[in-house]
Amino acid sequence: PWAAVMDEARALIDAGAKEITLLGQNVNAWTGTDETGREQGLDGLIRALDRLDGLARIRYTTSHPMDMTEGLIQAHGDVEKLMPFLHLPVQSGSERILKAMNRSHDRDTYVRIIESVRAVRPDIAISGDFIVGFPGETDRDFEDSLQIIRDVDYAMAFSFKYSPRPGTPAATMGDQIADEVMTERLRLLQELLNVQQHRFNQTTLGRRIPILLERPGKKPGQKIGKSPWLQSVVVDTDLPVGALVEVDITSAGPNSLGATLAMEEAA
Repeated sequence: PWAAVMDEARALIDAGAKEITLLGQNVNAWTGTDETGREQGLDGLIRALDRLDGLARIRYTTSHPMDMTEGLIQAHGDVEKLMPFLHLPVQSGSERILKAMNRSHDRDTYVRIIESVRAVRPDIAISGDFIVGFPGETDRDFEDSLQIIRDVDYAMAFSFKYSPRPGTPAATMGDQIADEVMTERLRLLQELLNVQQHRFNQTTLGRRIPILLERPGKKPGQKIGKSPWLQSVVVDTDLPVGALVEVDITSAGPNSLGATLAMEEAA
């Protein structure tokens, strides 16, 4: 319910939270009735959270392509506190495999959604999910997945080999893919995703950005924070976990960024 979500948000902010993440298996299908009796979607809730004093960052996950409404897309352009990061799973770039998976979205719809979000927020980081080796996946189907990765250009993504689950239609399908084939396809797919992730991280090199310190680093005196684009940033600082600080990005690896405190923060 709307009131419960808003009350929990206020309580978290009062306790010192600077970032709130709205969580759900299909979070962008959420609806609730606001204080005026009007039904709102996730975009309405985000705009309400944006008005709360003391909150610096808003995120949401996980989304479904078919529930990316125009209002939610526009919120990415309008709401400064909504971080420039979107996790939008696609699973496969093959129309045939998406139908076999019983997915309600298709490749072109998915790509158009990404283009619409980028039109209102050009610096947004896109994340996704991929499954390789679904029963019946051909080399052409797999190439379609590689092609959608090239077309979208992900900042990060999660990828897995298909694993049959008892009781699901796919578990009894013919044309199960050999494990060694799945392993090689996953290697190739992750190799492409890793190149894209490293390239995206390198776009931050030399920039001054805000990070939210989240936990101690591996070495004494280190902290790890998250950039607006959900990158892990390592910085030497005695500032406490929970601090929102400005840093200068000095290095960009495949999986994390290195930084120094901005001069005014260090003073």
